[in-house]
Amino acid sequence: MFLNLAHTKLDVFQQSRKLTLECYRITKVFPSDEKYAMVQQIRRAALSVHLNIAEGCSRRSLAERRRYFEIARGSVIEVDTAFDIAEQLQYVKLKSIEHLGELIISCFKQLTGMISTKNE
Repeated sequence: MFLNLAHTKLDVFQQSRKLTLECYRITKVFPSDEKYAMVQQIRRAALSVHLNIAEGCSRRSLAERRRYFEIARGSVIEVDTAFDIAEQLQYVKLKSIEHLGELIISCFKQLTGMISTKNE
């Protein structure tokens, strides 16, 4: 925010910010008894995507960067899996979270590409 570093201009960083904000927005309508369970888990996982991309971009070695991007990708999978359960429990309708699905797919693909890159 204040540092204005290069990673903030990356598409994956901007998409992960949107993913995080969308997760916060959608989970506002979850049942109150999920406030300290699924809601918090989804929000932590979404924020983890965003934060691990930022931290990974600050690392000098390719191996370290990849590790942070792997953690971020794992958190994307966690968000996707949690929303699968949320949809099954009828907390959300699939149609209402289509944009979230697009963000999940976008982040997953971009992170996979960043992990697979061969050059430093």
